[in-house]
Amino acid sequence: MNMNVLQKQDKEIFEAIAGEIRRQTETLELIASENFASRAVMEACGSVMTNKYAEGYPGKRYYGGCEFVDIAENVARDRAKKLFGCEYVNVQPHSGSSANMGVLFAVLKPGDRIMGLDLSHGGHLTHGSKVNFSGQFFEAHTYGVEKETGYIDMNRVEEMALRVQPKLIICGASAYSQGFDFKAFREVADKVGAFLMADIAHPAGLIASGLLNDPMPHCHFVTTTTHKTLRGPRGGMIMMGQDFENPLGITLKTKKGIRTKMMSEVIDAEIMPGIQGGPLMHIIAAKGVAFGEALQPEFRTYAEQVRRNAAVMAEKFIGLDYHIVSGGTKNHLMLIDLRNKNVTGKIAENLLHEAGITVNKNMVPFDDKSPFVTSGIRVGTPAMTTRGMTGQYAERIVELIDRVISAANTDRIEQVCAEVRVDVKEMCEGLPLNDFGPTP
Repeated sequence: MNMNVLQKQDKEIFEAIAGEIRRQTETLELIASENFASRAVMEACGSVMTNKYAEGYPGKRYYGGCEFVDIAENVARDRAKKLFGCEYVNVQPHSGSSANMGVLFAVLKPGDRIMGLDLSHGGHLTHGSKVNFSGQFFEAHTYGVEKETGYIDMNRVEEMALRVQPKLIICGASAYSQGFDFKAFREVADKVGAFLMADIAHPAGLIASGLLNDPMPHCHFVTTTTHKTLRGPRGGMIMMGQDFENPLGITLKTKKGIRTKMMSEVIDAEIMPGIQGGPLMHIIAAKGVAFGEALQPEFRTYAEQVRRNAAVMAEKFIGLDYHIVSGGTKNHLMLIDLRNKNVTGKIAENLLHEAGITVNKNMVPFDDKSPFVTSGIRVGTPAMTTRGMTGQYAERIVELIDRVISAANTDRIEQVCAEVRVDVKEMCEGLPLNDFGPTP
């Protein structure tokens, strides 16, 4: 990464970025929501399209000079449609949270009831948390996983839906290692007359590769981020398998008279001018690059390895007497309950950081500790797999994590962290990022 101009102009920011380059190249990235974007994606992110205002949509902008950004947005939309097999896509949301907000505001009124997976059971802030817009604007009810199995029980989901009568049900998670039965969720939604939204921000790359259940045939709306397992730039997206007339009675005046707006038109208007102004055209261009990469056969090979690495790590953890919530994983992540190790998530995160391994503390179902402490950690394989790590590395990484956690309450911990950090650096230096991530 050439930063000659920045180095001369702004030493503080240059040194911060240089430090981050060293961190990414010399340490193990195991945060499930992080990945290394390709050099091509990052070039698009840093392109001149950052200079262009383009409020509106291709062919219908509020500014002039949009002929080239129109090309980029249309390419991104067309590739996303092909990648996910959908009829409608909006690539303008700045984040997954913006995408979820766009859908909720498009189909709900303040005070309407929604249902989503409880945050402490693996859900997401935007699925009904009281500290988030989703729990502040709407009456949120949350379902959870079973204490004995760590799985979502669809009978319980149906019982709650019949009792609550929500207008929208959200299926999706940020720390649930199993797949979602979208067909079963749709059956529940139909019984109570609710919209169904799938938030596939985490497993999107695996779903696009055909490795997990496809939400498109069953869900009214599908939202996602474009980073994580999709390995693109940070951003969000809204999709629909099929467009349909909005049931809210929103109309549009045309030269031929008044007609009912299609749901795609309602969502487009909710994103802009509803909740956002000018789209980030450099990021949309980068999304297009990432979707193009995900359409290549090599991406499925990558996604398969992400899943294999996660399965290997889960099996190894279980063999070392770690409690994986739900007993294993079908995707790219696992949630580890550390209570039997007498270590909190916060302590584990900090010690592993000292050892050159980056994870995040995470609440586990029925946690008895606060969100600032937690009883668990979340471990994911997208970034390590991008680095070229396969099963033997996955097993070795678990052994290194176990070395640190096993020494957490001993006077040897500083020495162990220092030793593991050396091992981690050697491992990373042996597998440079090449076409992905930063250049050292």
